[in-house]
Amino acid sequence: MEAFSNSFRSDLSQLMRWRRDVRRFSTKPVDEALLMQCLDTFRLAPSVGLSEPWRIVRVTSPDARAKAIENYQTANAEALKGYDGEKAAMYSGLKLSGMQEAPEHIAVFCDDETTQGSGLGATTMPEMRRYSVVGAINLMWLHARANGLGMGWVSILDAPRLCDNLDVPPNWSLIAYLCIGWPETNSTTPELETAGWEHRRPDLHIESR
Repeated sequence: MEAFSNSFRSDLSQLMRWRRDVRRFSTKPVDEALLMQCLDTFRLAPSVGLSEPWRIVRVTSPDARAKAIENYQTANAEALKGYDGEKAAMYSGLKLSGMQEAPEHIAVFCDDETTQGSGLGATTMPEMRRYSVVGAINLMWLHARANGLGMGWVSILDAPRLCDNLDVPPNWSLIAYLCIGWPETNSTTPELETAGWEHRRPDLHIESR
């Protein structure tokens, strides 16, 4: 295969810098064809033993979305109790979810008991199925960003309760609850860094053995 051009490599590097976790969305709808194009990137992703363990649920009904948002609000209030003083004040001022405004909600699960792939690579390390799902999500994230869309990964949730609300099989584990839509603004700096919650390390720490 021909080597990619310098221009392509530069654009790819830029794309990775622009792939930010988005919490502030416009309510403008996402074209259905574009959303499906983003989701189709799952089919390009690697998976342990070619097991393709990802399971995708579009959360579209008002009832399901309301339950997911209430789930987040309850979990976020509980998380706030883990902080005090200045950190608690800062936490309470952070916008940690775009669930209210984002036009699209996608819940991504891992089928921990899939027979596809015949257990290759997952018999010794079953967690590899879940890592495969995470890898697929990152491909989708880059494709969405390349088309101007933003994505936000909501992790402040009661996962068992969400699985129950969405009525998914018991062998499905929640990996990600994703908000997708058009970002209000674009930035290469993580919002948590802008807010002063945390800063990226200047260098990658690598050890040798």
